Amino acid sequence: MPVAKLTSRAMSSLTSESSQRPTRTRVKICGITREQDAVEAAHAGADALGFVFYPPSPRAVSAERAAELCQLLPPFIERVGLFVNASASEVQAVLDIVPLSLIQFHGDESPDFCQQFATPYIKAIRISADNAEQALQQIEAHSMAQGFLLDAYEKGVPGGTGKTFDWSKIPAELDQPLVLAGGLDADNVAQAMAEVAPYAVDVSSGVEVSPGVKDLAKINQFMQSVMQNDAPIDAPINELVDK
Repeated sequence: MPVAKLTSRAMSSLTSESSQRPTRTRVKICGITREQDAVEAAHAGADALGFVFYPPSPRAVSAERAAELCQLLPPFIERVGLFVNASASEVQAVLDIVPLSLIQFHGDESPDFCQQFATPYIKAIRISADNAEQALQQIEAHSMAQGFLLDAYEKGVPGGTGKTFDWSKIPAELDQPLVLAGGLDADNVAQAMAEVAPYAVDVSSGVEVSPGVKDLAKINQFMQSVMQNDAPIDAPINELVDK
């Protein structure tokens, strides 16, 4: 799908000799709390499902509940556990029960804290208009992270705000896989993909009728929008940029 403009990061991901443009944008659906939502999201084509282990969140689930939901999933679906400033014992207690394939640390966790677990992790970084330098410092510090999830910054809120942010503020120096979050839905994800060229997109409120309650129609619309706007793997770069 031709687009009017690509950000410098998107252009860099298309032209860099050291990085390969993803042939497909992965999708994570976060905040799963119900059996039917887990099954429907997987069948709709989601690559990963997120389970929130942060009690203040309206989408929070217990470890026992998450383990039950994971049992319903078909093979090759990533099971991601989201934590916000949890203690090491709290994280490990979940890992002992839930077959997580990836941890998403969404608080102020240090690199040493994140690296102590046998499960690989991604680090969430909240982006605002004036914290680009701080965000880059966090990215550089977490050199062992498998990728970074970028979300909107809102004071006092660790994430899940349902708000977008200025994608031009994303550090151009980010070489690791980028997971774009923050207010995405079926109406804006195509533009997000065009401007940012992320490895994956993360959606929660954009496919819900209420916090923690997903809507199959919205899930299908989101997945269709992502798949329809993925660049063909053999498309020349000059076909992706509207001169």
